Amino acid sequence: MSKFERERNVTVRDIAARKGKEPVVCLTAYTALVAKLLDPYVDLLLVGDSVGMVIHGLPNTVGVTMEMMILHGQAVMRGAPRACIVVDMPFGSYEASPEQAFLNASRIMRETGCAAVKLEGGRVMAPTIEFLVDRGIPTVAHIGLQPQKVNMHGYAAKGRRRAEWEDVIDDAKAVADAGAFATVLEAVAAELGEKVTQSVDNVVIGIGGGAGTDGQILVTEDMIGLFATTPTFVKRYAEWGAAIDEAAAHYAEEVKARRFPAREHTYSMRD
Repeated sequence: MSKFERERNVTVRDIAARKGKEPVVCLTAYTALVAKLLDPYVDLLLVGDSVGMVIHGLPNTVGVTMEMMILHGQAVMRGAPRACIVVDMPFGSYEASPEQAFLNASRIMRETGCAAVKLEGGRVMAPTIEFLVDRGIPTVAHIGLQPQKVNMHGYAAKGRRRAEWEDVIDDAKAVADAGAFATVLEAVAAELGEKVTQSVDNVVIGIGGGAGTDGQILVTEDMIGLFATTPTFVKRYAEWGAAIDEAAAHYAEEVKARRFPAREHTYSMRD
């Protein structure tokens, strides 16, 4: 049996079948350890290009490479045997042509064993999504706020005026019609999130899209409070940043005072 033949509990087909049913639970993961911790609770783990900012300290996602996505995709696959794993296609790896997208998407799937890839873009990327799906690449679309276009559009939320709705809805319909089994809808007014979800047949996963979508995703490090500031749409379910700060300060204090390591943290002689 090859390393990728093992049947996963949650598949692309399972996710697609959740339209209008129990919400799909999604989080990001970039490492085997975090993937292992999240795996029992989520339906889908996204190896997001947000890894560039969260793990590598980049200012945005534009500098993320194929090699980074594959490396972290492999790690998450090793850590999470149950969830459906989706890997982001980085900026510059799919926009030039459907053929370029297929070569890079097939490489990601071949080298990680992931279930699907995700790419940003609405109507403009619909032909590429159709090309990938027709060739056996399950694809997740990403519309609304698109972080890879930060240098053009910034991080402003979309659809807060009804005049903006048609553009987002048209994008959602185009990628769904092209065959995307799911669409990530980022940073839109809650009313628009619900309207988009009702307008398409595929699963809509919100990140700042309100409670009316078919599922939710957050960046795990935002959700557990590792950063001092987080987007408006993030609920912090823990404060690990403060806990790490406290632990590191306590450790430094004990090392300087020679209280650590204590006797119970050392090896004793045997003769």
